[in-house]
Amino acid sequence: SLVLLMTTTTQTIESQIPTPIAQCTISPTGGLRAVKSMRYSMQSSLILVWLCLQGQVAAFQANGRGHAACQQWVSDVPDRVETRGDFLLQSAALMGTLVFAPTAPAVARGRASLEQAYDRYTPRIVDGGNFYKSKMRELVAKSDFQGIKAALAEPPKKSKEDRAKQDGGTAERAAQAGGFSDARVLVAADLFAATFSDSSISEKTKKMKKEVGELREIVQKMESVSKQALGEESGGGGLFGFGAKKASKDELSKQLKQLYIEGGNAYNRYIFAANEGLPVQLNKLPFL
Repeated sequence: SLVLLMTTTTQTIESQIPTPIAQCTISPTGGLRAVKSMRYSMQSSLILVWLCLQGQVAAFQANGRGHAACQQWVSDVPDRVETRGDFLLQSAALMGTLVFAPTAPAVARGRASLEQAYDRYTPRIVDGGNFYKSKMRELVAKSDFQGIKAALAEPPKKSKEDRAKQDGGTAERAAQAGGFSDARVLVAADLFAATFSDSSISEKTKKMKKEVGELREIVQKMESVSKQALGEESGGGGLFGFGAKKASKDELSKQLKQLYIEGGNAYNRYIFAANEGLPVQLNKLPFL
């Protein structure tokens, strides 16, 4: 269909071209350069420009196949193109070679950006893991509901007083975030996962974000259980929340321990997905 469209377009304007123009091909640097004249140069130029607009040039250059095929096709044109039918058949063959040429999947946006994201986000992820397997474990073992609530607490919202401070109170509010809060750990885990995707979401990013989502739900449940034990929140149930049996602190402690185990497993699955295919120059993240 594309070739027929190009033919119709060039039939309208080729009568206005007094002499053949130089045919263009894709150069190794991604530009266009003149190589030689041919009868149907206008059709060839339009097809190649269309391919450029479709964003195929970068993919062709990635494996060299498209560029080599295009150069070979151009060099042989005077010997093989005699009629418009020959040209159309050879153009279709070239486009099939270029469009369906396999390309290597992108693992990350680039070494530099991956290293920057690694240095920026993984310290918060690792620190969160260390907190989870040490301090959080102690709090859950002792059923310290107040301590668990503080460990999962989000930083306070920006106040009027913060606006008068040089950094807007960012450092002070960040210091008040819990050791395994969403803002301190899970946001960093989310952003690091996104580093492994570019124009489309990769399978690696999907796996990592899935575990972050599960961790986020578990953290919210742990916080809710702690507030129930402290009498700050109702357990729900019954009609409009009334008439439900209130869970005892022993029952809430068992729920916390189960949630803690599930959270640890989700964290380790995230680490496994993050380490898979990680460049050798970057240290693998530690499990709990």
